[in-house]
Amino acid sequence: MARKSKKENDTERGCMKIFTGKGDNGTTGLFSGERVPKNHERIDAIGDIDELNSALGLLRVYLSEENEEICTEIRNIQANLLYVGGLIATWRDSPYLKQLKQISEQQVERLEAGMDRIDKVLPALNRFILPNGHPAAVWAQFARTVCRRAERKVVGLSVEVKVGRPPIQLRWVLAYLNRLSDYLFVLGRYCNFLSGIPDDF
Repeated sequence: MARKSKKENDTERGCMKIFTGKGDNGTTGLFSGERVPKNHERIDAIGDIDELNSALGLLRVYLSEENEEICTEIRNIQANLLYVGGLIATWRDSPYLKQLKQISEQQVERLEAGMDRIDKVLPALNRFILPNGHPAAVWAQFARTVCRRAERKVVGLSVEVKVGRPPIQLRWVLAYLNRLSDYLFVLGRYCNFLSGIPDDF
Protein backbone atom coordinates (compact mmCIF):
# COMPACT_ATOMS: atom_id res chain seq x y z
CA MET A 1 0.00 0.00 0.00
CA ALA A 2 1.45 3.37 -1.06
CA ARG A 3 2.28 5.75 1.73
CA LYS A 4 0.17 8.91 1.69
CA SER A 5 1.80 12.29 1.47
CA LYS A 6 1.46 14.86 4.24
CA LYS A 7 -0.75 16.94 1.92
CA GLU A 8 -3.11 13.98 1.40
CA ASN A 9 -3.25 13.29 5.14
CA ASP A 10 -3.95 16.94 5.93
CA THR A 11 -6.73 17.03 3.33
CA GLU A 12 -8.39 13.93 4.78
CA ARG A 13 -8.17 15.36 8.32
CA GLY A 14 -9.67 18.67 7.17
CA CYS A 15 -6.58 20.57 8.32
CA MET A 16 -5.74 24.11 7.31
CA LYS A 17 -2.29 24.07 5.75
CA ILE A 18 0.08 26.41 7.59
CA PHE A 19 2.58 26.88 4.77
CA THR A 20 2.10 26.82 1.02
CA GLY A 21 5.22 28.54 -0.29
CA LYS A 22 3.11 30.85 -2.46
CA GLY A 23 4.30 33.87 -0.50
CA ASP A 24 7.99 33.21 -1.03
CA ASN A 25 7.98 35.78 -3.82
CA GLY A 26 6.76 38.54 -1.50
CA THR A 27 3.07 38.37 -2.37
CA THR A 28 0.05 37.14 -0.44
CA GLY A 29 -3.53 36.24 -1.31
CA LEU A 30 -6.61 38.23 -0.33
CA PHE A 31 -9.82 36.46 0.67
CA SER A 32 -11.36 37.55 -2.61
CA GLY A 33 -8.60 35.75 -4.53
CA GLU A 34 -6.30 38.54 -5.71
CA ARG A 35 -2.59 38.42 -4.92
CA VAL A 36 -0.91 41.60 -3.72
CA PRO A 37 2.55 42.52 -2.38
CA LYS A 38 2.95 41.87 1.33
CA ASN A 39 3.63 45.57 1.88
CA HIS A 40 0.32 46.53 0.22
CA GLU A 41 -1.70 49.05 2.27
CA ARG A 42 -4.48 46.48 2.71
CA ILE A 43 -2.08 43.90 4.15
CA ASP A 44 -0.53 46.61 6.32
CA ALA A 45 -3.96 47.32 7.84
CA ILE A 46 -4.63 43.62 8.39
CA GLY A 47 -1.26 43.36 10.16
CA ASP A 48 -2.30 46.10 12.59
CA ILE A 49 -5.59 44.32 13.28
CA ASP A 50 -3.64 41.12 13.96
CA GLU A 51 -1.27 42.95 16.31
CA LEU A 52 -4.25 44.45 18.12
CA ASN A 53 -5.79 41.01 18.56
CA SER A 54 -2.55 39.67 20.06
CA ALA A 55 -2.34 42.63 22.45
CA LEU A 56 -5.88 41.87 23.61
CA GLY A 57 -4.85 38.26 24.19
CA LEU A 58 -2.06 39.48 26.49
CA LEU A 59 -4.51 41.78 28.24
CA ARG A 60 -6.75 38.79 29.00
CA VAL A 61 -3.80 36.99 30.59
CA TYR A 62 -3.41 39.79 33.13
CA LEU A 63 -7.10 40.17 33.96
CA SER A 64 -8.10 38.51 37.22
CA GLU A 65 -10.50 35.59 37.20
CA GLU A 66 -13.09 37.74 38.96
CA ASN A 67 -13.40 39.84 35.80
CA GLU A 68 -15.27 37.17 33.87
CA GLU A 69 -17.59 39.71 32.21
CA ILE A 70 -14.65 41.78 30.94
CA CYS A 71 -12.81 38.66 29.75
CA THR A 72 -15.90 37.59 27.79
CA GLU A 73 -16.16 41.06 26.24
CA ILE A 74 -12.50 40.98 25.22
CA ARG A 75 -12.88 37.53 23.69
CA ASN A 76 -15.90 38.71 21.68
CA ILE A 77 -13.89 41.71 20.50
CA GLN A 78 -11.08 39.39 19.40
CA ALA A 79 -13.58 37.35 17.37
CA ASN A 80 -14.94 40.53 15.79
CA LEU A 81 -11.41 41.56 14.83
CA LEU A 82 -11.08 38.32 12.86
CA TYR A 83 -14.17 39.38 10.92
CA VAL A 84 -12.66 42.84 10.43
CA GLY A 85 -9.54 41.25 8.95
CA GLY A 86 -11.66 39.26 6.51
CA LEU A 87 -13.55 42.35 5.39
CA ILE A 88 -10.32 44.27 4.83
CA ALA A 89 -8.94 41.31 2.86
CA THR A 90 -11.82 41.45 0.37
CA TRP A 91 -12.11 43.89 -2.50
CA ARG A 92 -15.19 46.10 -2.83
CA ASP A 93 -18.12 44.55 -4.69
CA SER A 94 -16.57 41.08 -4.46
CA PRO A 95 -19.16 38.26 -4.39
CA TYR A 96 -17.16 36.80 -1.47
CA LEU A 97 -18.40 39.61 0.77
CA LYS A 98 -21.71 37.76 1.11
CA GLN A 99 -19.85 34.90 2.83
CA LEU A 100 -18.34 37.15 5.51
CA LYS A 101 -19.80 38.21 8.81
CA GLN A 102 -20.28 41.98 8.79
CA ILE A 103 -19.55 44.44 11.56
CA SER A 104 -22.86 46.06 12.47
CA GLU A 105 -24.24 48.97 14.45
CA GLN A 106 -25.21 46.50 17.20
CA GLN A 107 -21.58 45.58 17.81
CA VAL A 108 -20.69 49.26 18.10
CA GLU A 109 -23.53 49.71 20.59
CA ARG A 110 -22.22 46.80 22.70
CA LEU A 111 -18.91 48.61 23.09
CA GLU A 112 -20.76 51.74 24.13
CA ALA A 113 -22.79 49.80 26.69
CA GLY A 114 -19.59 48.26 28.08
CA MET A 115 -18.01 51.68 28.41
CA ASP A 116 -21.06 53.12 30.16
CA ARG A 117 -21.09 50.22 32.63
CA ILE A 118 -17.42 50.61 33.51
CA ASP A 119 -17.32 54.40 33.53
CA LYS A 120 -20.05 54.63 36.18
CA VAL A 121 -17.65 53.47 38.91
CA LEU A 122 -14.61 55.51 37.83
CA PRO A 123 -13.65 58.89 39.29
CA ALA A 124 -14.22 61.89 37.02
CA LEU A 125 -11.38 62.62 34.62
CA ASN A 126 -10.41 66.19 33.71
CA ARG A 127 -6.85 65.84 32.40
CA PHE A 128 -4.63 63.57 30.33
CA ILE A 129 -3.20 60.49 32.07
CA LEU A 130 -0.08 58.41 31.58
CA PRO A 131 -0.32 54.73 30.56
CA ASN A 132 0.91 53.24 33.80
CA GLY A 133 -0.04 51.04 36.74
CA HIS A 134 -1.27 47.44 36.73
CA PRO A 135 -0.03 45.27 33.80
CA ALA A 136 -3.62 44.78 32.61
CA ALA A 137 -4.10 48.56 32.54
CA VAL A 138 -0.91 49.10 30.58
CA TRP A 139 -1.80 46.41 28.06
CA ALA A 140 -5.25 47.96 27.63
CA GLN A 141 -3.63 51.31 26.87
CA PHE A 142 -1.10 49.70 24.51
CA ALA A 143 -3.94 47.92 22.69
CA ARG A 144 -5.67 51.30 22.43
CA THR A 145 -2.69 52.80 20.59
CA VAL A 146 -2.51 49.84 18.20
CA CYS A 147 -6.25 50.21 17.62
CA ARG A 148 -5.79 53.87 16.70
CA ARG A 149 -3.04 52.93 14.25
CA ALA A 150 -5.26 50.28 12.69
CA GLU A 151 -8.07 52.80 12.44
CA ARG A 152 -5.82 55.24 10.57
CA LYS A 153 -4.88 52.51 8.08
CA VAL A 154 -8.52 51.54 7.51
CA VAL A 155 -9.45 55.19 7.01
CA GLY A 156 -6.84 55.25 4.23
CA LEU A 157 -8.50 52.25 2.61
CA SER A 158 -11.94 53.80 2.87
CA VAL A 159 -11.00 57.02 1.11
CA GLU A 160 -10.25 55.58 -2.31
CA VAL A 161 -10.09 58.71 -4.44
CA LYS A 162 -9.90 56.83 -7.72
CA VAL A 163 -13.16 55.03 -7.03
CA GLY A 164 -14.90 57.97 -5.40
CA ARG A 165 -16.91 56.03 -2.83
CA PRO A 166 -15.94 54.18 0.36
CA PRO A 167 -16.25 50.37 0.44
CA ILE A 168 -19.61 49.57 2.03
CA GLN A 169 -18.13 46.76 4.17
CA LEU A 170 -15.90 49.26 5.99
CA ARG A 171 -18.71 51.58 7.11
CA TRP A 172 -19.21 50.03 10.54
CA VAL A 173 -15.62 48.78 10.76
CA LEU A 174 -14.48 52.40 11.07
CA ALA A 175 -17.06 53.15 13.74
CA TYR A 176 -16.17 49.92 15.57
CA LEU A 177 -12.45 50.69 15.69
CA ASN A 178 -13.11 54.25 16.76
CA ARG A 179 -15.32 53.09 19.63
CA LEU A 180 -12.99 50.23 20.54
CA SER A 181 -10.10 52.58 21.23
CA ASP A 182 -12.35 54.55 23.59
CA TYR A 183 -13.45 51.32 25.28
CA LEU A 184 -9.82 50.29 25.82
CA PHE A 185 -8.96 53.66 27.34
CA VAL A 186 -11.79 53.33 29.87
CA LEU A 187 -10.88 49.69 30.48
CA GLY A 188 -7.28 50.66 31.26
CA ARG A 189 -8.48 53.08 33.93
CA TYR A 190 -10.87 50.43 35.26
CA CYS A 191 -8.08 47.84 35.61
CA ASN A 192 -6.11 50.29 37.75
CA PHE A 193 -9.22 51.18 39.74
CA LEU A 194 -9.83 47.51 40.61
CA SER A 195 -6.24 47.24 41.84
CA GLY A 196 -6.50 50.40 43.94
CA ILE A 197 -4.06 52.26 41.69
CA PRO A 198 -4.94 55.92 40.97
CA ASP A 199 -4.67 57.55 37.56
CA ASP A 200 -1.12 58.72 36.83
CA PHE A 201 -1.15 62.38 35.72
